[in-house]
Amino acid sequence: MSGRPFAALAAAALLAAAASTAAFENDVPIDDPVLEARAVALAKELRCLVCQNQSIMESDAPLARDLRSVVRERVAGGDDDDAVMAYVVARYGDFVLLRPPLKPKTWPLWLGPPLLLALAALALVARRRRRSAAAPALSADERARLDRLLDGDGDRGA
Repeated sequence: MSGRPFAALAAAALLAAAASTAAFENDVPIDDPVLEARAVALAKELRCLVCQNQSIMESDAPLARDLRSVVRERVAGGDDDDAVMAYVVARYGDFVLLRPPLKPKTWPLWLGPPLLLALAALALVARRRRRSAAAPALSADERARLDRLLDGDGDRGA
């Protein structure tokens, strides 16, 4: 096996790592490692509003970078975790949370996907029932002819 595929894969991995670290170059961590760890943990709980499938800690979008800065400023300013989350939710709504709370306002986020799946399953069952009910029954002549065909006698009697 030649080393070329491995070298190409290694180069791609290095480029991806460099790109991801470049996105966080502008992040200024808090000097206190305990506060920085809290800020990082909070950032992992907040959804990137641009990417929507990543936390702001994983995203390299400018808005995510700004939100990371806001979280760090609030933590460094003395806010506890609940106050930081409340501050961000007050500005962006529950959707900014990767795990939004279950309350009437967020029911569509929690119940929408299972409800759509259940409706799709019901539609599929109804469609199959309609299809099987719509197929006309064979007449006695058609049934006899089918039996002869399946027995291998051919279509000599018709």
